[in-house]
Amino acid sequence: MKIFLMDHISFVLLYLFNMVFLLVFYKNLGGFNTVENMYYFIFLSNFLLAVFLLYRYLSRKRLYDKLSNMPSTLEDTLSSAGNTPVSEGVNRLLRTQYNLYQEQIQMYKRKQEEHLTFIHQWVHQMKTPISVIHLILQENEGEPYVENIHKELERISRGLNMALNMARLDSFQHDFAVETVLLHSIVSEVVNEQKRYFIRKKVYPEVRMDSNMSVKSDRKWLKFIVEQLLVNAIKYTEGENKKVIISAYESGKNKVLEVKDQGVGIPKKDIRRVFEPFYTGENGRRFGESTGMGLYLVNEVCKRLEHNIELESKPEEGTSVRIIFSS
Repeated sequence: MKIFLMDHISFVLLYLFNMVFLLVFYKNLGGFNTVENMYYFIFLSNFLLAVFLLYRYLSRKRLYDKLSNMPSTLEDTLSSAGNTPVSEGVNRLLRTQYNLYQEQIQMYKRKQEEHLTFIHQWVHQMKTPISVIHLILQENEGEPYVENIHKELERISRGLNMALNMARLDSFQHDFAVETVLLHSIVSEVVNEQKRYFIRKKVYPEVRMDSNMSVKSDRKWLKFIVEQLLVNAIKYTEGENKKVIISAYESGKNKVLEVKDQGVGIPKKDIRRVFEPFYTGENGRRFGESTGMGLYLVNEVCKRLEHNIELESKPEEGTSVRIIFSS
């Protein structure tokens, strides 16, 4: 009510002035007995209205501009809208909303940090019993059940790594360091880690690259990219004596790391969505092990490392994924 009265006090003053003016006009100028007096009165009334509207516009111009032009930054939102009662009220409202918004953001940040801390601790705690189980299995190699347990442990390990890397993605800017990385070294390391998977699926890796070819990237995240691409290539390759070809070559000023399989390929209708989170597509439902997060994470990591990614696939012919490193 106070803001309303303060904002309309100019109307009240204009109305009182107009009343006094009419009384004076009727008393001293003979009212509207002549056409000239009537025109004169209309002119004066319109003149007063125009002056008042001009005053209202100029006094609230900053508020009108603020309401007409959407802000591009948060600072623009908090800038003053003028010193009239309504403008001051808008300023207070925006500042209050901003403070409430910041409180909620800080609350969500704390919850997210707690969640990430829990994920990190949980993943590392789970890796300890997995390592113990691996040691126990090494003592019982040759038993018929050992290979099945190895298979399930590998799936658990891949799932844990996926969860850990998903959690790390939100704090990516604090968790990477660009350096010169030898592609052959990383590929050999990942191939060796996935050798059981290769053997089980009867798929053979073929590495075609210069052992001295290097790129600028983050070693840990690049290893994750290569691992995810190899796991996908093995997973979706059916039949014996098939190959997964990992090659690296120069293309103009860029260097390219390519992982090409001879698997089932990706249906045309699914290709445009393979980088969407949780999208499994036809192959994911067919093989039943897909989370729909692998290629999504690979794509997100590539964006943050400023690497480009390309994917080509034909059903029943295979899939080729290329990571392009700008020079």
